[in-house]
Amino acid sequence: MRDAARASHSGQVQGDDIVFHRGSGTTTDVLDPGTAAGTAGPAEEGLFYQRCRWCGTTMFHRLLCPVCAGSDLRTERSAGLGVIRHTSVVQRNTPGARNVSLVELAEGFTVRGRVSGPLIAIRTGDRVELTTVTDPVRREPVFKLCDEPFSGPYSAWH
Repeated sequence: MRDAARASHSGQVQGDDIVFHRGSGTTTDVLDPGTAAGTAGPAEEGLFYQRCRWCGTTMFHRLLCPVCAGSDLRTERSAGLGVIRHTSVVQRNTPGARNVSLVELAEGFTVRGRVSGPLIAIRTGDRVELTTVTDPVRREPVFKLCDEPFSGPYSAWH
């Protein structure tokens, strides 16, 4: 049986699928929340990812860099802007249909999440923005469709 998520004294959510946490800028708080509790300034919430200090590769919550196998990773906060790379509608184990999408964020990593809005309007290639809402059951990030043009590195793709 899986352990239920619980909040630690540092405000992080501990459990099987940590997506959002309060970061201090190092990987220590991702792997061992208790050790970096006193080193952070004001607690930030958002979507955090890791960047390898040696080769600069971005990734989402890994122990080692997938490119150079380095363990010197720093935690950074994502701007929350991205592009839907794959989307599907799931109708199992839920009272209604829900969206599950793979979103490639501007920083270069991909994360699984949900896009809010009418299911028929959500398509591959749409630009999305991270919301402050978290899926209460699956603890996945929730995105919303962007109305304004995206001027990041993916603007040439549209």
